[in-house]
Amino acid sequence: MDSRTHIAPAPRLGTGTLTGAAALGAVLIGVTLWLWGQPLICACGYVKLWEGSIFSKHTSQHVADWYTVGHVVSGMLVVLVGRWVGSGFRSLLAITIVIGTGWEIVEHTERVMRQFRATALYSDYAGDSVLNAVADYLWMLGGFALAWQLRQLWVAVLIVALEAVSALVAAIAWRCRP
Repeated sequence: MDSRTHIAPAPRLGTGTLTGAAALGAVLIGVTLWLWGQPLICACGYVKLWEGSIFSKHTSQHVADWYTVGHVVSGMLVVLVGRWVGSGFRSLLAITIVIGTGWEIVEHTERVMRQFRATALYSDYAGDSVLNAVADYLWMLGGFALAWQLRQLWVAVLIVALEAVSALVAAIAWRCRP
């Protein structure tokens, strides 16, 4: 066969390559935010697994908080929409890695942080700790992995349930805010 007329098929991303890309995404988020001056952990000096108050200055500083639900749902939405359009596991995981990494970096640009601060809920927002940003990304990947294991109907039901509970908690917290 003449090599000038043969077009090789595009290389497929293997699971190992995607695992490496996912790990690289976490490193890229962490290093970028650290270089931009975000603290590695909460300025309080300790690490909590859960920060339950949406009004706390410790929100977005620890491993998980109420915004974690949104990251889990984002990963689930990639699977839900991706399956509807017929995409496979590898392409959807690659999309999730790019979206998750991209968002955690873009979220910490001055323009986006100014927008967050312009709303009452984010008036003192200084950005996520590196720990929280990397954890948010990993939560998104976790949402993707969970959704991949479920039937479409259950993915949709779970997304609606998570969003409903989050909205209810936010409404109650808003009415009871200090």
